[in-house]
Amino acid sequence: MGHLGAYAMTPVRTLLLGSVAIAGTAVQAADLPTKTAAPVDYVRICSTHGVGFFYIPGTETCLRVGGRVRAEYLYVEPTDRSQDAVGFRARGRINIDTRTATAYGTLRSYIRMEITRSSGAYTGGDITTSSNIAQAFIQFGGLTAGRTVSFFTHPDLPAPNFGDLRFDDPTNAEVNLLAYTFSFGNGFSASLSLEDGLERRVNNELNFPLFGVGSPAQVLAPIPFDYGGERIPDVVANLRYTGTWGGAQLSGALHQIRDVAFGLTTVDGVTVPVINPITGLPYPAHADTDYGFALAAHAYANLPFLGTGDTGWISATYTDGAVGYINAGQAGPISNGFISAGRIAQPFADAFVDPLTGEFKTNKAYGVAGGINHNWTPTIQTNVFGSWMRFDASGIAQYVVPASAAAVASSIAGTTTGLVDFNEYRAGANVIWTPVEGFLIGVEALYIRVDPRGRVAVPLTDASGEPTGGFRAAGSDDTWEGRLRIQRDF
Repeated sequence: MGHLGAYAMTPVRTLLLGSVAIAGTAVQAADLPTKTAAPVDYVRICSTHGVGFFYIPGTETCLRVGGRVRAEYLYVEPTDRSQDAVGFRARGRINIDTRTATAYGTLRSYIRMEITRSSGAYTGGDITTSSNIAQAFIQFGGLTAGRTVSFFTHPDLPAPNFGDLRFDDPTNAEVNLLAYTFSFGNGFSASLSLEDGLERRVNNELNFPLFGVGSPAQVLAPIPFDYGGERIPDVVANLRYTGTWGGAQLSGALHQIRDVAFGLTTVDGVTVPVINPITGLPYPAHADTDYGFALAAHAYANLPFLGTGDTGWISATYTDGAVGYINAGQAGPISNGFISAGRIAQPFADAFVDPLTGEFKTNKAYGVAGGINHNWTPTIQTNVFGSWMRFDASGIAQYVVPASAAAVASSIAGTTTGLVDFNEYRAGANVIWTPVEGFLIGVEALYIRVDPRGRVAVPLTDASGEPTGGFRAAGSDDTWEGRLRIQRDF
């Protein structure tokens, strides 16, 4: 009985002791301070500025991160065995867009970074990797400061061509600038922009063959020059209208042309004139400053009578001493510019030096580009486009190959050469398939023809592409390019 009583009391004792222990612990815990967990700051969607924006945690600034991956493959009709016919390109892009509402309007900062790897026909046989700050700008009210699309062009032109056309293409024309935009309401605005003129320079070395050596006849070729230091930026202004039907813009730009001294050299510490090897006469010494300009009219319109989402666009440009403004959206100086098709490569430059007076002579370039977009289905579209450009140099820029040049190439005596006037024609089309939003596969063909006003002397090369020292007379030449593009935007 004693043993049974002892065993019966054990569970009761255990239960009581456990209850006391729990109660004691609870009393002690109640006496301690309570620690509250930190609130979770969830990411909030920012719908004010469009799809994809969210608030940076802890701030009232909206952020959107996007980008692009592009793979492109190029075919160019070759002219000799040394030339690459195919090219490969891969490009990665990151966009960062931040916007903050202020009492003065939206404060925006934008960065676009790109890295491109190109080879073959894209680079003339090299393999290149380039990193690029394509855009980096701040906008506050009407102020724009940094690197962005030039105010000379229209950023909304619906021109989805893969290859180049002769107009200020907004997909390429990114320059450093400081601008202010005045908004008048009802879709009208005007902008005044100071832009980096170095980006728009086009020069040419004008290394013409020494035709006429030993001839009593003088052969005066146009003289090249070296751009000097920039003293004033390019001044760009536009007037823009945007409506429900489309938009239009008038643009103008002033461009400084400034060279360093030419025609004098130093021999044994003595300054002497540079002698023309053909005429035996000294070149005219010069150091000059001149100004070129460019004018443009851009317009685009919705074309619902052709189909849903269809558009058309046109851009007309006139330049005098500022040919970079018609050069496919140029964004970087060109030291030795040419316009090429097949075996013809025509010099292309803002200006040259008159071989008689030593003064600047500016070159003109003008033309028109345009295109139409048609959507066959919600995922398949076709773009047809083209451009015509005329390059027009002063008459002193051309000269005739004298008869004594027969020792070099007897077939070209009497041929007009030098900085020759020419027309360039470009016509193309592409088909783009967009199976899902932000992803496309497109193919494009582009035809290019260069037709000089008068005939030019084209150097002859051997099978390996090396010059033979001979020349042939040519009136015009053409080529074509094909592209395959695979692209994902996010």
